[in-house]
Amino acid sequence: MSVPDNEPTGQRRLADHPTVVKMRERERAAPAPVLEAARLREICLEAGADDVGFVAVEDPSVAAELEHARGILPSATTYIAFCVRMNRDNLRAPQRSLANAEFNHADDDTNEVSRRITRALQDAGYRAVYPAPGYPMEVEQFPGRIWVLEHKVIAQAAGLGVMGIHRNVIHPEFGNFILLGTVVTDAVIDEPTAALDYNPCLECKLCISACPVGAIMENNFDFQACYTHNYREFMGGFTDWAETVADSDSRADYNERVTRGESFSMWQSLSFKPNYKAGYCMAVCPAGEDVIGPFLDSRKQHLDDVVRPLQNKPEPVYVLEGSAAEEHVTKRFPNKTPKQVGNGFRDDVNALLDAIGPRPRPQHPAD
Repeated sequence: MSVPDNEPTGQRRLADHPTVVKMRERERAAPAPVLEAARLREICLEAGADDVGFVAVEDPSVAAELEHARGILPSATTYIAFCVRMNRDNLRAPQRSLANAEFNHADDDTNEVSRRITRALQDAGYRAVYPAPGYPMEVEQFPGRIWVLEHKVIAQAAGLGVMGIHRNVIHPEFGNFILLGTVVTDAVIDEPTAALDYNPCLECKLCISACPVGAIMENNFDFQACYTHNYREFMGGFTDWAETVADSDSRADYNERVTRGESFSMWQSLSFKPNYKAGYCMAVCPAGEDVIGPFLDSRKQHLDDVVRPLQNKPEPVYVLEGSAAEEHVTKRFPNKTPKQVGNGFRDDVNALLDAIGPRPRPQHPAD
């Protein structure tokens, strides 16, 4: 089809462009108006997901995420929530290098699965986009909401699990030894998945007993305590360390404030990937069909093999001066040494906590 001579020059040039000419000659297949959930599940499992669920972005259970989903994909219709399994015994090792190697590899795997699912949907004619499972985030927005989507909230709505007392999602089969990913697409799914009708959490409270800073409580969660210690080498902790370097008068003064091992650990996080200092709440959790067997066989053995080595491990525990976390470490863990630090929040903490929103203790559906 030619363009009339009276058409603007720009339109004539576009019409004559080789790509446009080629596209006119090609029959473009439109994507199916509705994508079968069974087919999408097959795509996700082939991409490397260990389980997957689907929920409409306009579902009331994920209403708070709608503007954020439409912010990254204006035509967003469906969340694809999936999980990647992690190797349990690495996470349970007292040596944090083993746990962090697993965390970091699983994080990479989750990104790869997200990319493969997104590519498959794109090739099928749909639009799709994925945020990272954790970092990188929109850190320039700190102390406001820096995460793009709430993976946990979406995973719960899609039936991948329920948050336990420790605020981690517990998969009914894999337990809490999973990382979560989310893909947003404009594909309409014929059968969204349903949320679980029970909470896999056993309410054994081992996560409470293992947390070195006492952040986990039955009906509350001390975000500041968890963030200050577990994320010591992430944003706020790194800022505090950098300011310590800047404030030190000399090498000797710096060495008074920061041990050689802490300097090495910060170097390791900067050179490879940030390392978590604990994650013990995940390590000790016995919930999930694949996980619960040894715990049912002998709770004492589970305590001896998994819980107590983490409780008894000598290590520094990073706390804010005068905090409940500092008191908790001193009273509960004689082998651990509380170390007073900053966490980079200053007056920003209230804005951050407002962005995070309340984190009440999750309830069983029957409660």
